Amino acid sequence: MMSARFNPAVPRRTLLTLAGFAAIGLAGCAVTGPTAGTAAPGAAPSPEAGRPSPLMIERQWLQSWFKGTPVRIVQSGDGPVSVEVPLEFCFDAGRSVVKPALAAVLDKVAESLRRAPQTRLARLAAPGDGGEPGRLAGQRAARLRSHLLSRGAPSVQLVGPTVSTAKAVQLVIEAAPAP
Repeated sequence: MMSARFNPAVPRRTLLTLAGFAAIGLAGCAVTGPTAGTAAPGAAPSPEAGRPSPLMIERQWLQSWFKGTPVRIVQSGDGPVSVEVPLEFCFDAGRSVVKPALAAVLDKVAESLRRAPQTRLARLAAPGDGGEPGRLAGQRAARLRSHLLSRGAPSVQLVGPTVSTAKAVQLVIEAAPAP
């Protein structure tokens, strides 16, 4: 019989980072959009009324993974899904190495893109320290894209990385244009 014990193979810092990320969870951080099948007042019903769009399905799936964490997942109607991760969980100051908390989010976004080939990442942005754009922000954004590719996100579904002045990593998933 195996007992639950500390595994020395897992670095203590990684465990503490993941535990801290989970402990910081704030009620209501994962903001939800309208429920499936809900149309805006006065809007004509869609031909597939009552059936959630692929973006809604992916939003709900991502929200189930990050419920109770500082990761913010927002969608308005059937529009794009915005995923924001506060900078403090993304990178150490002055560095472009992806922290484990951000890696977990990127892994799920990559999986979401593989699950829903009719979607694409329309925005992939990272800030520098203190929200300042610059070389560091560009390096961080490039690391985001590299991480997604290393996790199997199809390159045709990824936009080029951009820098941001926000104090969060920003990912926006939208419906891919019809061929």
